[in-house]
Amino acid sequence: MAWNEPGGGNQQDPWSGGGGRRGSGGGGGNGGNNQGPPDLDEALKKFKDKLNRMMGQRGKRGGDDNGGSSGGKGNPFILPGVLVIIALLIWAGSGFYVVDQSERGVVLRFGKYHETVEPGLHWNPTFIDQVAMVNVTEVRSFTQTSSMLTSDTNIVTVRLSVQYQVSNPRNYVLNVRDPEASLRNALDAILRHVVGASGMQNVLTSTNEVDEVKEIDKAGDVPDIPADVTDPGELPIITMTPPVPDSLLSGREELGPEVAKRLQETLTSYGLGLELQAVNLETTQAPEAVQDAVDDVIRSREDRQRLINEARAYANALQPRTEGEAQRIVEEATGYKQSVVAEAQGETSRFLAVLEEYQQAPEVTRQRLYLDTISEVLGKNRKALIDMGEQNNSMIYLPLDQLRKSGSTQGADKTDKLHLDALGSVSEQVQNEPLSGSDSNTSERQSGGITREGR
Repeated sequence: MAWNEPGGGNQQDPWSGGGGRRGSGGGGGNGGNNQGPPDLDEALKKFKDKLNRMMGQRGKRGGDDNGGSSGGKGNPFILPGVLVIIALLIWAGSGFYVVDQSERGVVLRFGKYHETVEPGLHWNPTFIDQVAMVNVTEVRSFTQTSSMLTSDTNIVTVRLSVQYQVSNPRNYVLNVRDPEASLRNALDAILRHVVGASGMQNVLTSTNEVDEVKEIDKAGDVPDIPADVTDPGELPIITMTPPVPDSLLSGREELGPEVAKRLQETLTSYGLGLELQAVNLETTQAPEAVQDAVDDVIRSREDRQRLINEARAYANALQPRTEGEAQRIVEEATGYKQSVVAEAQGETSRFLAVLEEYQQAPEVTRQRLYLDTISEVLGKNRKALIDMGEQNNSMIYLPLDQLRKSGSTQGADKTDKLHLDALGSVSEQVQNEPLSGSDSNTSERQSGGITREGR
């Protein structure tokens, strides 16, 4: 049966420790059992008595029949002293801290710079020193996009990315309230100054294109194209209008280094404790509102330059061929000249040789020249001359022209032999008979030669 149920008998209160509540008339026994919850006042009183005993103060105790009491008074400063010692221990323990290898600690004593601590374990008094941890190895970065006016009153949009590190923790913590905001403001001011002192095309295009356009404006024509370039794709495309003569920048690639140099000088003069690592130019373009118009201008100039390049490339490709043709004609004319001169010299030599033979034997030479001429002239003719004789009898003759067409070497040789024999007989008859007279036979013989066209 539970202790707090009726009829529990001698069950004891688990919080009473087996005894009844102390009182002036109370004593032990079953009549003093606690039938309710524990008394908090009694528990606090016990705790206070124990604390007083620890501090040397004696508590009140009931021990005599008259209810009298006796007590003593201890040192009242012991408890505050203990509390102060505990507080000092806690304060001293809270002053230890560790500085990481990538950090530096800037110590401020009563708000004034005291020192910069290196990595390791350190101690500084709490509430007296303040330590600001600064990471000096992290490479920080941000990207900034700005629209601004150029020197020729055009608007361009420039996008830059900046990378930097903390070089001086003391300056970074103390000199400026917000170093990153100061860096952004300085970048924006310097960027506007650099772009404002440059032309639009100097910001949008490269230095090579700017130089090419300057040469075109100076010469008034497109630049000369090398003779070995025949592919229009290898030729430069000029996509810009003439640049500003007194521009601060010569081309787009100079924008990043120029801004970085000026920005680092500004950071040093401000004492921000920051060091630039890189300033990268990401994009430069015209504003969105006029980008289409700028693209149209660029495309028109690209088309113009492309057509010029194609024409120049065609000229470069055609020039070697025309030069070759001209050289060939010159060589042919030179060869023809040499052949004509050689032939004339050969004819002259032959004529002189014939003249020498003619002077020695005129009749023989004349006869030989006559035969050679007749043979050469009639040898190219497809007709055959046949002497029919005095009887004027018809005879079967060979088809000399058909034999020539047959391509037979043996038949051609025989035909040529017969032809030459017939020519020889005719020439002998002409030479032996007089050219004039009334003899009918002579006239018949002269006219008796029958000419038949070979089949």
